[in-house]
Amino acid sequence: MSVVETILVYAVIPLAIYGVIALLTLRDKFARTPRYRPGQPWDHPAVWWTANPAGVDGQSGAVPTGGAKSSKRTAKGGARGSW
Repeated sequence: MSVVETILVYAVIPLAIYGVIALLTLRDKFARTPRYRPGQPWDHPAVWWTANPAGVDGQSGAVPTGGAKSSKRTAKGGARGSW
């Protein structure tokens, strides 16, 4: 085996394989449209998404407000970490 064949087998072919894999993984990054970045103008209409469109009317009472004094707290901990 000559020096040229050795370099071809042990250097050029593995580098070509790595190059093909790199191009396959990076092709999505180069092919897609540019992303929105903060500070750029937003040219699209506003979209308000909700999982429950019927609950958007403002009459949803599923979340407790914490106004009842007689409610017993069962959770411990919190931001202070006093568990």
